[in-house]
Amino acid sequence: MIDSDPVRDLVVEARAGSVRVSWHALGGPCELLLDGADVAHARSLAMVAAQESWRIERKFSRYRDDSVVHALQAAQGAPVTVDDETAALLDYGAECHALSEGRFDLTSGVLRRVWRFDGSDRVPTREAVREVLELVGWDKVRWARPVIELPRGMELDLGGLGKEYAVDRATALVAAETSTPFLINFGGDLCAPGPRADGSPWQVGVDDPEHTGERATHRIALTRGGLATSGDARRYVMHQGRRLGHILDARTGWPVLEAPRSVTVLAATCLEAGTLATLAVLQGAGAAAFLDREGVVHHTMG
Repeated sequence: MIDSDPVRDLVVEARAGSVRVSWHALGGPCELLLDGADVAHARSLAMVAAQESWRIERKFSRYRDDSVVHALQAAQGAPVTVDDETAALLDYGAECHALSEGRFDLTSGVLRRVWRFDGSDRVPTREAVREVLELVGWDKVRWARPVIELPRGMELDLGGLGKEYAVDRATALVAAETSTPFLINFGGDLCAPGPRADGSPWQVGVDDPEHTGERATHRIALTRGGLATSGDARRYVMHQGRRLGHILDARTGWPVLEAPRSVTVLAATCLEAGTLATLAVLQGAGAAAFLDREGVVHHTMG
């Protein structure tokens, strides 16, 4: 059976032994899959997860004029005191910047002004990239928790962390409400607090970047923790016969050459998995070696 909740756009699908509830948030499809739950229970749990995904989207979206991100930019260089949740994400972003030697940078979202990863062959000039790159650089930001000073004209973009963070937050909130086995999936970023009802792992298919959404090339058994994938399956441009993915090296403003088409990582949390997948892509041809050194389960393709 399939029915829709017109108030909050929850769609509930009950199958033999499981219930799937889906909704839209954070720029894509989200779902909660439960083993052995009834529809009413599944709907109430999904509302917990959905409300958290909507809350995080409202708070950190760069597209809203009432978000934290917008408030920081509107301050025009003046110091702003942020709340603990925002401060924790900024601290995490600073750690990623250091770990990646500047490849990952919370201020690099401004590069979207010149890059359009729409599958076309439209690539910005090097001069255009250099101009925007003047507004990129975490080292230009003054951050002394809980006060941040974002230089005039610069932007913060938490999109590289937000969805995975939302997955972990939603997982924790749902787990506090039920002992029913479940899996949360926000646009391919997943987390499960434990195995399925019969003790078996959740089987997660890794998308084929050549036939995205149509078939899987590999399956990863997820018993507990988070799983995330980074790659060029959906967002890319073509340049001189080469496919360039949407993950940009903040030091150069350009996509990383010789990076895998797809990197999937299994880690303790979805945020950790997503971070490691992104940092691996930023290593280019050294992606697999980087993940081996980190000691995580991973799958790279291309």
